[in-house]
Amino acid sequence: MSSSVKEISILEVKKHNTPEDLWMVIHDKVYDLTKFRSEHPGGDDVLDEYAGKEASKAFDDVGHSSDAVEMMAQYCVGELAVADRKAGGSSKK
Repeated sequence: MSSSVKEISILEVKKHNTPEDLWMVIHDKVYDLTKFRSEHPGGDDVLDEYAGKEASKAFDDVGHSSDAVEMMAQYCVGELAVADRKAGGSSKK
């Protein structure tokens, strides 16, 4: 991992589990979606449901557009700590 990328533990992600402070993990990347919450086309309820959690399967099941995937980069705050990644895990690219 590059030193320019912040490594974030799952315990840290779990602390950000409210609508006012909303982080989640998607494919081993950590996203702060607090500001995006009110703009999410699928509504804020789905984001609230996964606040502070791993959300890769839910994200993939929806079938987000390539534009949505590209937009995610601006909300990325780091990568999930290697020790917290699932074996065979969620790091689908």
